[in-house]
Amino acid sequence: MGLPSLAAQPLSGVLHVAGNPEMAAVVARWSAAFQKQHPGVRVEPHLTGSDTGMAALYTGKADLALVGRAPTLSELQAFEWIFHYKPAQVEVATGSLDRPGQSPAPVLFVHRGNPLAQLTLAQLDAIFGTEHRLAPADIRTWGQLGLTGEWADKPLHLYAPDAMSGTGRFFRHVVLNDSRMMNWTQLTEFSDTDVPRAATHDAGRQILAALAQDRYGLAVASLGFVQDGVRPVALDGIPATRDSLVSRQYPLTRAVTACFNRKAGAPADPLVAGFLRYILSPAGQQEVAGASAYLPLTAELAAAQVRRLD
Repeated sequence: MGLPSLAAQPLSGVLHVAGNPEMAAVVARWSAAFQKQHPGVRVEPHLTGSDTGMAALYTGKADLALVGRAPTLSELQAFEWIFHYKPAQVEVATGSLDRPGQSPAPVLFVHRGNPLAQLTLAQLDAIFGTEHRLAPADIRTWGQLGLTGEWADKPLHLYAPDAMSGTGRFFRHVVLNDSRMMNWTQLTEFSDTDVPRAATHDAGRQILAALAQDRYGLAVASLGFVQDGVRPVALDGIPATRDSLVSRQYPLTRAVTACFNRKAGAPADPLVAGFLRYILSPAGQQEVAGASAYLPLTAELAAAQVRRLD
């Protein structure tokens, strides 16, 4: 698997890689190592965004799109409208634990004075949604989560990223089965500060600042914005840690996905497949941790992704 076969079959050509600009450092290291093995290859990165990366793929301007999330339904439909089949996908890394912009895992937070110990995915479905697939009914008060005394009749005040942001879409996908029928009455959304030609990734900071002032709040943010007055709670009994993300035990772990054009049943383009095999090799995964806050895949998960290239 991986490097020995690559070394036996030299490759050549230009590989156009589009996608998330937060991956620039690791893509540079992957490219340098891969080009040492295959001097006839030139990797050209165009990392301007996950959305533009997918557009570049289905318009033929990129051979590979690296996105810090799964492709959206509209992106899949756009690709399928052009090619009449869906793009191929493999996971190439696990999202970060706490680095804004690098697919950090969404974490649930409460006010520091809140006695709640943990939540479940079914409870999140009941709290944030209205069309339930995991829960039998709405949860709208702290008493419905088992809190007593002063908490029993207090409504939940929800704080979360914009439902159409990357984090918001991921949260809706896992928790609400992509439903947009959310508990809008109790929910306040936050967007990243709009700065021309710059990525702020600061919605989480705004969210936890609001939660710190609201004893009855429940928030979705990342550990990168932890501040006084708030604390994270475990989900399905599992806290968000580096180990629980790498092992994929934490229910809201995110993945970095590589999308490429391959018709079902047909072989992948040799240059694309070769580059992905390097990325998924032990050496390629070591570069993930060395160049970014993204987390490497386990050996078992990497091997499973390689099999998807065959």
